[in-house]
Amino acid sequence: MAKKSKSRFVSKNQDVLQLGVAVVFLILVGIYASFTGASAAGLTSSAVWLLIVAAVVGAYMAMNIGANDVANNMGPAVGSGAMTMGWAILIAAVFEVLGAVVAGGEVVGTIKGGIIDADQIADPNRFAWVMFSALLAGGLWLNLATALGAPVSTTHVIIGAVMGAGIASGGWGLVNWSTIGAIVASWVISPLVGGAIAAAFLYLIKRSITYRAEKTEAATRMVPWLIAVMVWAFGTYMMLKGLGQLVKVGFVTALLAGVLMAAVAWALLRKPVARMAARQDNSKDGVNRLFTWPLVCSAALLSFAHGANDVANAIGPLAAIYEAVKQGAVATKAATPMWIMVLGALGLAIGLALYGAKLIRTVGKEITELDNMRAYSIAMAATLTVIVASQLGMPVSTTHVTLGAVFGVGFLRELLKVNYAKMEAVVYAAHQGQDRAEVEAYLQRFETAEVLEKKSMLADMKRRTKAREEAESTLFGKSERKALKKAYRQEIVKRSAVMRIVAAWIVTVPATAVLAAILFHIVAAVLS
Repeated sequence: MAKKSKSRFVSKNQDVLQLGVAVVFLILVGIYASFTGASAAGLTSSAVWLLIVAAVVGAYMAMNIGANDVANNMGPAVGSGAMTMGWAILIAAVFEVLGAVVAGGEVVGTIKGGIIDADQIADPNRFAWVMFSALLAGGLWLNLATALGAPVSTTHVIIGAVMGAGIASGGWGLVNWSTIGAIVASWVISPLVGGAIAAAFLYLIKRSITYRAEKTEAATRMVPWLIAVMVWAFGTYMMLKGLGQLVKVGFVTALLAGVLMAAVAWALLRKPVARMAARQDNSKDGVNRLFTWPLVCSAALLSFAHGANDVANAIGPLAAIYEAVKQGAVATKAATPMWIMVLGALGLAIGLALYGAKLIRTVGKEITELDNMRAYSIAMAATLTVIVASQLGMPVSTTHVTLGAVFGVGFLRELLKVNYAKMEAVVYAAHQGQDRAEVEAYLQRFETAEVLEKKSMLADMKRRTKAREEAESTLFGKSERKALKKAYRQEIVKRSAVMRIVAAWIVTVPATAVLAAILFHIVAAVLS
C-alpha cells in the first residue's frame, strides 16, 4: 500500500513538473512576442495582443506536434529495443530542431495543401482570425489525442482546422473539396500500402535469413543488401523531403543519388557486417542485433525530415498571422522570421521531451510486439510509401503510413503463427500413438528446417494422414480451431489499440473543423 501511495505521489509530482515547464515556455514565448509586436511601427494594441496570443498558441501547437507526431519515428525503434526511451527522446529532439531550423525553409505555405481559397478573404484581420482559430483548434485536438494515447496525423489536424475556420469565415465555397476528397481517400490507401510493404519486407527477411538453418551465414549475405536498400530509400527521401526546402532536386536525380549512396554503403559495410555476424549466435536474436545501428540512423533521419516538413503545421499559420498583423496583407505564402522558426523547433523538442513517451510507447509496444527486423520493415514501408505518394501527388500522412506498417507487420505475424499451428497439427496427427519425446524431437527438427525441407516434411506428414483438414479434425474440433486462431490474433495484434487509433483518424478532420469553426465565431465576436 505504501509503494502504491509513493508511486502516485511521484507520478503527481512529475505531472506538475511537466505542466510547469510547459507553462513557463509558453509565458517566455508570449514575452518575446510582446517585444516583437511593440517594436513594429503602426500596430494597434489589439493587433499586438493578437500577435502575442497567436505566438503562444503556435508554440502550444508545436509542443503538441512534438508530443504526438514524433512517436511515429521513434516508436518502432524503442519498441524493438534498438534504443532506450531516454535516447530516443534526446535523438529525436536534436534532429527535430536541426530539421526545422536548418531545412525548414524561409517560406512556409500557410494554407496547407490549398485547403481554402485565401483570395476570397479580403480583410487581413479576418484572415488572421481564421489562422488563429485553426492553430488553437489543432493544438486542443492534438492535446486530447495525446492524452488518450491515440497517434493522429498533425497534417490532417491542421487541414481540418483551416477548413472549418475557413467555412465559418466565408462559407462552403471557400473550400477546395477535391483536395479534401483526396485526403479522405488517403485515410484508406496509405495505411494499406504501408502495411503491405512492411509485411513484404518482413517476409523477405524471414525467407532469406531467419527461416534458414545457418542464420548468421545468411545474414552475412543479406544484411548488407538490406542496409543498402535502406540507404537508397532514405537517401532519396532526404533529398526530396528532408532537404527539399534548401535544394530543389528532381525525382530522378534523387533516385540516382540514393543509388550512389547505397552502393557506397554496401561496399563499406560488407566486411564489418560479416565480422559482426560471425560474433553472433546462430539465432534470431543474433540476426536482430545486426539491425540496431541502421534503425538508430533511420529514426534520426526521419526526425530530421519531420522537423523540416511538419514544423509548418505550427508555424505556417503563425507566419500568416504575423504577416497579416504587421503588413496588413493576406498571404498564402508568408516569409517566416527566424524567431518563429526557432519557436516552432523548440516547441517540437519540448513537447516531445515532456509528453512524447506515452505515444512512443503506444506505437512501439501496445499494438504488436516488435523486434529490430520488424522495425526495419516498418521504417522501409513508411519511407517508400511517402516517396511514391509524393510523386503521385497523394496527400498521405506519415502517421497513417507508419501505423499501417505496424498493423501489417502484426497481421503477418498473426497469419504465420496460425499457419504454423496448422502445420504442428499435421505433425501431431501423423505421430499419434508414438512416444512424446520422439514427437518433440521431430517438431524441433521441423522448426529449425529451411522452407523447402519443411514443405517436404509436411508432404510426408500429409501422406500419412490423408489430408491436413482430416489431421486437424482429429486433433481439434471446429470450435477449438476457431478458438486457436482467435487466441493467436488477440496475442499478436491488440484489436482495442487498432480500433482506438482508427477511430481517432476518422474523426480528426471533422472534429477539428467543427472546433475551429466554433473558435472562429468566438474570436470574431471578441475582436470585431
